[in-house]
Amino acid sequence: MANRESDQQSGGPTPEQVRRGRRTALLLFAIGFGPMVFATIMYYTGWLNPAGHTNNGELIQPVLPIAELQLQTADGQPLANRFGPQRANAEWMMMVVAGQCTEECENLLYLARQVNIALGKNADRVSRAAYIANVPAGLEARWSDEYSGMERLQSRGDQAPAWPAGVQPDREPRILLVDPFGNVMMHYGNEHTGKDMLKDLKHLMKISQIG
Repeated sequence: MANRESDQQSGGPTPEQVRRGRRTALLLFAIGFGPMVFATIMYYTGWLNPAGHTNNGELIQPVLPIAELQLQTADGQPLANRFGPQRANAEWMMMVVAGQCTEECENLLYLARQVNIALGKNADRVSRAAYIANVPAGLEARWSDEYSGMERLQSRGDQAPAWPAGVQPDREPRILLVDPFGNVMMHYGNEHTGKDMLKDLKHLMKISQIG
């Protein structure tokens, strides 16, 4: 008893204070990240989604952590560092991936830009990036004028990017959709319209308050 009183008088936390601190931490985590987890469950399972709602993009199942793509930013930082529950400013990302950037690839660059603009007040919740193995000289010359808001990505070291199942950029360019937790969750191609992608993004951001 004397030792316990001595500990309390010395300023150390009591067992009740420790338990209260843990409950507070759990509550703050649930308030901050619960909506995103809930939204992900709803989207992938259809639980509580409006009747008849279906996604327009192609779902990646299971989702692929973006760290497995082995991509980095122009300054050499792992792209995965941009995402995760520890990042208060994590965003959604539209990522154009291609081998040689032909007309189909440029169509997707344009689509991502226009969809981002069409999001209006939510445009700043979505970033744009591109990994293109070979950029033609003509596109390189126009990039700063036409796609200045689209970040250029690189592969890390000598490792080739490990794309999700069903995505083969060397054969067919795609737009990958990455959620704020860093999950590559959906992909789009030239068979999709801007309205298709815009509808998916608006729905996802409506049911998620993170990103």
